[in-house]
Amino acid sequence: MAEAFASLLGSGDVEVYSAGSRPSGQVNLNAIKLMREIGYDLNQQESKSLLEVPDVEYDFVATMGCGDECPYVKAKRRVEWDIPDPKNMAPAEFRQVRDLIEVKVKEVLREILE
Repeated sequence: MAEAFASLLGSGDVEVYSAGSRPSGQVNLNAIKLMREIGYDLNQQESKSLLEVPDVEYDFVATMGCGDECPYVKAKRRVEWDIPDPKNMAPAEFRQVRDLIEVKVKEVLREILE
């Protein structure tokens, strides 16, 4: 969802990647459904491993919920977003997480694009 928001709200001014240390191989169906509610189609997204994104130094990396277990990714700035994993949440709670991710992405984009 963070990748989707950054792509959508970054208006082509940012290059965005999303990956995980233990990807499931598929995008969560609730994420697809609840992002569709706000006009974003996640059907084109894939669940990717960190091995599938470029091995470069990123301007910004947000990690979510992995704490000390996060694999090293080169970044000028790294932030841990303490956001719960919504995969098993009821739709109302999942929406709250979706909306929190949107707020966080907007904050970062404001900083990066200024």
